[in-house]
Amino acid sequence: MGTLTGKVAFISGGARGQGRSHAVALARLGADIAVCDVLEGVPTVKYAMGTADQLAETVDMVEALDRRALALRADVRDHEAVDAAVATTLRELGRIDILVSNAGIYSRGLVHELTTESWQTMLDVNLTGVFHTLRAVVPTMREQGSGRIVVTASGAGRTGSPNMAHYAASKWAVIGLVKSAALELAGSGVTVNAICPTNVNTDMLTNDDMLRMWLPDVERPTVEQAVERFRSTIPMDVPWVEPEDITAALLYLVGDGARYVTGETLAVCGGQGARKAG
Repeated sequence: MGTLTGKVAFISGGARGQGRSHAVALARLGADIAVCDVLEGVPTVKYAMGTADQLAETVDMVEALDRRALALRADVRDHEAVDAAVATTLRELGRIDILVSNAGIYSRGLVHELTTESWQTMLDVNLTGVFHTLRAVVPTMREQGSGRIVVTASGAGRTGSPNMAHYAASKWAVIGLVKSAALELAGSGVTVNAICPTNVNTDMLTNDDMLRMWLPDVERPTVEQAVERFRSTIPMDVPWVEPEDITAALLYLVGDGARYVTGETLAVCGGQGARKAG
């Protein structure tokens, strides 16, 4: 019997990558799962978003563990869509004990070259999208007197990030949101924390546009060509971590051992944080 038996997790950005890894691991511990994703392209983003087939595959993986699963289409920029997805989860699965606000995007450009659309879309997804998920789920957690909220932030939320100022700004801001919500919910039985990953081996890292940023002098860069560049940023001498490494941090934060942990940022960064104060 899993340690999360009887609990329900709601995960945004669950079609693939970190979201899928989280869904499967939580299900393996006994939780029922609702996963949502945008399932369509975002104009300012130069790589494909998760697909309906990928979201269905995540659900299949959860159901293979004999847990209930819901596949929901929701753009976290749209508060009505998020509210509807949460309402469906409550209606079908009865409660929400764990919120994993994981949906996020990446794009690039120097500050003076960023378009207003690119800037706004980044904030709308990475910051306002988190706000929408928290606002939709917190009332039911308050009523239950318990809940675990974990937000996917970034190592870029604790430092500057050339060519991705809008991304870094969104992740700095989301950490402020997490800390503020944690204080508001202190004593309610609900904790709120953020995970700050380094490079993670997902489509957000290995897409063509990201590779061109790292290897601007190579006409058609490959992941293999970029490995050493990625590796050079992580003291532990790896190019990236796997989604499952982020999931391990998530499982700690949603477990009983972290019942007094709230308002924190847990870095999974291979030693990058050792280069910073605090």
